[in-house]
Amino acid sequence: MSLFDQLAGIEGPETPLCSRKGCRMQATWRLEWNNPRIHSPERRKTWLGCDEHAPWLENYLTERGLFKERLPLEPIGAPGATEEN
Repeated sequence: MSLFDQLAGIEGPETPLCSRKGCRMQATWRLEWNNPRIHSPERRKTWLGCDEHAPWLENYLTERGLFKERLPLEPIGAPGATEEN
């Protein structure tokens, strides 16, 4: 889903997809991060990753000093599931 879709109020896919560019696989991981130059310390942004790309996304964020933690992606509506940022 593009930024324009979000602004138009178009709902995203029922199945969360990996955030890696060009990947259409189902996401299985939440990668929590923040940019300390522009976000408060408690703020968390979320990227989603499939099993194949989660390590790549984690490494990308780690190299830039942005990575906080990787968590399993809970199904929408499951106890403990959170809204995506």
